[in-house]
Amino acid sequence: MSEKMNVESFNLDHTKVKAPYVRLVDRKKGIHGDEIFKYDLRFCQPNKEFMDMPSLHSLEHLMAENIRNHCDSVIDLSPMGCQTGFYLTVMNHSNYDEILDVLEKTLQDVLHATEVPAANEIQCGNAKSHSLEGAKEIARKVLAQRKKWDQVFE
Repeated sequence: MSEKMNVESFNLDHTKVKAPYVRLVDRKKGIHGDEIFKYDLRFCQPNKEFMDMPSLHSLEHLMAENIRNHCDSVIDLSPMGCQTGFYLTVMNHSNYDEILDVLEKTLQDVLHATEVPAANEIQCGNAKSHSLEGAKEIARKVLAQRKKWDQVFE
């Protein structure tokens, strides 16, 4: 990797990170002073493990719905195409430790869920591809490593 790429994560050496972790990857300031913060929520070790699609899909629905109960600054929560984590985008919220707490509360919500929100043909583009139990298993695994979320590299 000699030349710098436009996409931040393409410049990250994925062989040197240790998931799960939460990493601030970008910060942008708008012309009116608003700040946007983008976080890499890496749940699986890159190139070693990944979330199966039904579990990841359900986890996305559960987290996207519930994270907004804990943080008014959320703009978006999006899954990574590599199926190893999510990107969280927030506005005017620079407190990293609070973001960790928000994520912890959101994953606790997943453990207490009795159904996947919006997992139907009207509200979801692939309603048959869901696994509540799979989402809970990922949440349990990530929560068990809570004390290490701030440690990105081995």
